[in-house]
Amino acid sequence: MELYSTDINNLIDELAALPGIGARSAQRMAFHIINLPHDRVKRLSTAIINAKEHVCYCKECLTMTDSEICPVCSNEKRDHSVIMVVENPRDMIAYEKTGKYQGVYHVLHGVISPINGVTPSDIRLKELIERLKGDVEELIIATNSTLEGETTAMYISKLVKPSGIKVTRIASGVPVGGDLEYIDEVTLLRALDGRVEI
Repeated sequence: MELYSTDINNLIDELAALPGIGARSAQRMAFHIINLPHDRVKRLSTAIINAKEHVCYCKECLTMTDSEICPVCSNEKRDHSVIMVVENPRDMIAYEKTGKYQGVYHVLHGVISPINGVTPSDIRLKELIERLKGDVEELIIATNSTLEGETTAMYISKLVKPSGIKVTRIASGVPVGGDLEYIDEVTLLRALDGRVEI
């Protein structure tokens, strides 16, 4: 037996199809949207449609943007000789929030994962190699410390090192506030290897 009308069920189904949204969350969101003022719902739907129609990949770093070149790549104050390679646009935003990194980015839109059938040709490596033909002095690899992230980092490093460009890897280790007894051995070894003088 259907508990709700067709329109409500359709809205719940569409929301539940979004990543990270379960059936209960979708139901709460659906009723929240239904109870919003009409102009607010119209703004929400317009924002979704506009994003879908206008957002594209930046021609340089391949992040998501609504212009040909994203604000980071078009900023002349950024150091374009340093490129940080990240897995996805969310990782780029995380580094931007620190306010400390002044170089530019390259978004891979994935990582190499043979188990999942993702090969180097499935991510944006070809575009990265093309960018490295310019005046690039350092390539910072900032993929996650997962098996796939490490595999991708090693692959990029082996691909780029013969060109003479400095290749570095972000440090990883014990998180701030982390309790040592609960941290895995690989993380502890990386923390030990990446130690600095104080």
